[in-house]
Order: sequence, then structure tokens, then C-alpha cells
Amino acid sequence: MSSPEAFDAFKGALDAYAGEPDALSVRFENEDCQDLLENSVDRWIYVEIYGDAYDQDTMGAPGSNAWEETGVTFIHVMMRKNTGSRMGRVVANRLLYLFREQPIGNLFMPRMSIGAGAPGKDFPNYFSMAATISWTRRDVTSIPTP
Repeated sequence: MSSPEAFDAFKGALDAYAGEPDALSVRFENEDCQDLLENSVDRWIYVEIYGDAYDQDTMGAPGSNAWEETGVTFIHVMMRKNTGSRMGRVVANRLLYLFREQPIGNLFMPRMSIGAGAPGKDFPNYFSMAATISWTRRDVTSIPTP
């Protein structure tokens, strides 16, 4: 999983989206989705944020080194099965605009795509159209004190 800083950056942007009048419900990994499934909600958003690596980028005095965290965020537009994929693509594209050319703090997102759709592996009777965001976050060494 990603660092708390990367997670918080994406969550903040998606929480702002969730406050819009026509926004779909947004859920993150390990959050309860049962109400959406029980009510057979037509479309909703499921977000997964992965940190792939956290590498030291410079060598120098302790506390003065740059680290680079890289990862990927999947924003799944979950749609009822057999309803087609076009609306999922429309919603995925709209969600990508929340992040295009708009770095959040020290989080940069240079590569995005609307990927292939797939059956909702964790959510029966749903289909996922995923918006994928590859990201990088640079950080100067910061070790919290207990």
C-alpha cells in the first residue's frame, strides 16, 4: 500500500468530488460497500491506492536526502452487469480530469489511462471500468519522532 501522504492526497481530491451534486458514491479499500450492493446502486466508485516503491534518490547527510515513492491508483467505476461500458468510460474520464495537470502537494501524476473493463472481482453483479493513474511523490527524509 502507499504512504499515508499519497493516500491522503487522492482521498482529499475524491472527497471534494463526492461533495458535488451529481457525484457517485466513493469507497476506498477496506471500507464497507454492503449498502451499495444491497441497494443495487447502478454506478459507484471503488478506489485502490498502491505504492510500488519507496527509493532513496540522493545520498548525503542524514535527514537531507530525497526519497521517491512511486505507485498506481485504480479508480474503478463499478456498473451493474450487462449495462454497457460507455457510461463507465464517461465517468472515468471525468474523474481523471480531477488529477490531470494538477499536482497535489508533492504528488505528480504524469501517466493516466482508462483501461480495459473487467468483471468486478470483489463485487458480484458489477463490472469495473478502471481509470488508472501512475504517480510519483518526492519527499525529503522525515523520520517522525516517537
